Amino acid sequence: MIGRREFITLLGGAAASPVTGFAGAQQTPTPVIGYLGAGTARSSAYLVSILNQSLSAAGYIEGRNLTIEYRWAEGQYERLPALMGDLVRRQVAAIVATPTTAALAAKAGTSTVPIVFVSTDDPVKAGLVASLARPGGNVTGVYFFLSDLGAKQLGLLRELLPSAVRIAHLINPGNPNVAFATKDVIAAASTLGVEVMPVEAGDIPGIENAFKSLVAKKAEGLVVAADPLFFSRRLQLATLATRHGIPAIYNVREFAEAGGLMSYGTSLAEAFRQAATYATRILKGEKPTDLPVVQATKFELAINLPTARALGLEIPPTLLARADEVIE
Repeated sequence: MIGRREFITLLGGAAASPVTGFAGAQQTPTPVIGYLGAGTARSSAYLVSILNQSLSAAGYIEGRNLTIEYRWAEGQYERLPALMGDLVRRQVAAIVATPTTAALAAKAGTSTVPIVFVSTDDPVKAGLVASLARPGGNVTGVYFFLSDLGAKQLGLLRELLPSAVRIAHLINPGNPNVAFATKDVIAAASTLGVEVMPVEAGDIPGIENAFKSLVAKKAEGLVVAADPLFFSRRLQLATLATRHGIPAIYNVREFAEAGGLMSYGTSLAEAFRQAATYATRILKGEKPTDLPVVQATKFELAINLPTARALGLEIPPTLLARADEVIE
């Protein structure tokens, strides 16, 4: 027989059990991922939106069952290691890092936290992964080729300007991966019979000065290298190129949409969707070492006709026929 005291004890324990269980369910930790960007929050807002939409579609909704800690270098690459340190101290479950400069800082900052990169440069040559198929370690991601497309961009610009022989190449000397951007352009220049003139801009005032320089050098065209600073200032670049009468080609469609003459490159939107897919898989328990690097397969040629008219250019029908997007 159970005594009165034992009965009360059992009853109290039974009543407490559901409450304890409910409290435990309520305390399930919300996963936290970090976002390390070399650019600015403003210029990357719509890409972050794409990332969030893709995470939400997979069931991870920021502010509800997912927290994202954002860190922005704002084009000051020397800040990346400290920003990465902040994310490691926050004990995030994974880190999305873009572009290559941020990814390298992320890799240098941890050997344990999973990293998903969105890289403009060959991640093997850059030292991010051992191989595309078997990345190894705690790093994997999306490679979208932008720094390897300079030769193609120069060829398209020359197709538009068949008599041009002096082409400027805008680069950011502060970007540690600038060599990737220049290699293909220089190699293609000799084949095409053009002189490539490097022009540097490492900050916003430097962009204005760069255009003064290339005007003084009588550049007949301009290839703009892939760089977070240039992406964040795409409207300024497009405006300056048109104002100074310089036909320019850029690396992603967003430049043409901002008023740039032409762009050729892979889809940034698609790259960020793929990065979200990998971040989701890691949150669900998969390891970066088991996730091969995704290579972009969607290449886009965009042409802005109002800008062409403002520059007094007629786009060859063969070029228009190959365009994926013609902005009227």
